[in-house]
Amino acid sequence: MSLKKTYEFNQIVEDILKHEEFLKLQHELHHGISRFEHSVRVAKMAYRMSKKLGMDYERVTRAALLHDFYTDEDTLKYNAKQTLKAHPSIALDNAKKYFDLDKMQENIIEAHMFPLTKKIPAYKESWLVSGADKIVATHEMYRYKAQMALGIWLIFIFNMIAIQK
Repeated sequence: MSLKKTYEFNQIVEDILKHEEFLKLQHELHHGISRFEHSVRVAKMAYRMSKKLGMDYERVTRAALLHDFYTDEDTLKYNAKQTLKAHPSIALDNAKKYFDLDKMQENIIEAHMFPLTKKIPAYKESWLVSGADKIVATHEMYRYKAQMALGIWLIFIFNMIAIQK
């Protein structure tokens, strides 16, 4: 991203990026990186796409940044599959606690996991963020989580060979 766009992006989300509760996402593992870093990546992609498409990129960018605003502690009562479906509502509740959101932003956050969840994106901006999240997540799963899993398997195999000797 250009310096000018980076500056503009940072101006749009500065209050969120400095918020004490949002900063907790730096310690939450997500797709092999932190949930904070994942959220920033999705927000940057949504910023670029929405700006290019002539959408209200400020509202889109802020909602995209908040789409996974939850901690593992928020989901303790759920198993992994339930967390996948419940986390958009949890993220929305957390976002509404600390930031002013309009109906479009609420839908962006709550519908970002469609079709895994039943909440349908009601705005073109919601579809955009849902798509951006899936693109970024796919990249992260391939780039980070797959490599991490491969590394763990290699260590396991190495240890098994060493034990055999």
